[in-house]
Amino acid sequence: MKRSDDWISELHYKETTINCDNEYFYFEGNKKVMKEEYHIKRGTCCGSGCRHCPYSPPHQKLNKILREGIKNPQLQ
Repeated sequence: MKRSDDWISELHYKETTINCDNEYFYFEGNKKVMKEEYHIKRGTCCGSGCRHCPYSPPHQKLNKILREGIKNPQLQ
């Protein structure tokens, strides 16, 4: 529950949504959708069934194996 006088929550909202780097995610309505690049940067699968899961097999928590054809920019 957000209080109307909670400036910390308001600042957090602004920093994470308005001033965000859209290289890693986009919004569909009020939901934040993480892009493939975000998941690769994260380093492992979260196991949440993400739409852009780059791991193979997908949606297996802590999996680090990228799908065939996907390069890890951190290793280049």
